[in-house]
Amino acid sequence: MPAKAIFCDFDGTITETEVFVALMRHFAPESAAAILPEIYARRLSLREGLPQILEGIPTRRWPEMEDFVRGTVLRPGLAALLDAARQAEVPFIVVTGGFTRMAEIVLAPYRSAIHAIHGLEVDLSGPTLRVFSPWQDAQELVAKRQVLDHYHPDTAVCIGDSITDLRVARDCPLVCARDRLAQYLKAEGRSFIPFETFDDVNTALAQQGWWQEQGHAQ
Repeated sequence: MPAKAIFCDFDGTITETEVFVALMRHFAPESAAAILPEIYARRLSLREGLPQILEGIPTRRWPEMEDFVRGTVLRPGLAALLDAARQAEVPFIVVTGGFTRMAEIVLAPYRSAIHAIHGLEVDLSGPTLRVFSPWQDAQELVAKRQVLDHYHPDTAVCIGDSITDLRVARDCPLVCARDRLAQYLKAEGRSFIPFETFDDVNTALAQQGWWQEQGHAQ
């Protein structure tokens, strides 16, 4: 059990843009246009909505989808944050509401510094995509709270930007939020640390004492 752990979203958090949303809008434009607003307005759960979009995409288009994410621009400061976490022996765990495979492709240059990547898996054996994850529950395909519980650190920070991060953010001891997630938390009167770059996160965690090395004095 780690004393501390960082749980970080991928789309719109590690990446500068919402890659998963762009992917859905590109490969399933009609269903994405109809369903995504319902998800954002919280009238439709992620568990109900995402399969309606993704499972209409022909399996033969998967290689195109992989190519779509290559060259994705990352939010500034990631390398420095990963280095600080490594030096402090704090595991950095990526938890994406999108495809694990896409995160693996984009984060390949940094993979050795990332403890694990958890997200949405895909079955390519049929004519259209079938999506699932080991972490799904009644509300979400990737229930990030389950991932947090799996590692059960003494304390944790969750970093995120949107609806897929809301449930875990409600239960995480420390939250760094931007964009939609910040709006949701503000509306609920919950405290969070705002950020735009990972340098902001790095500075905030340093101020919180997160970079004191675990198990031995600096």
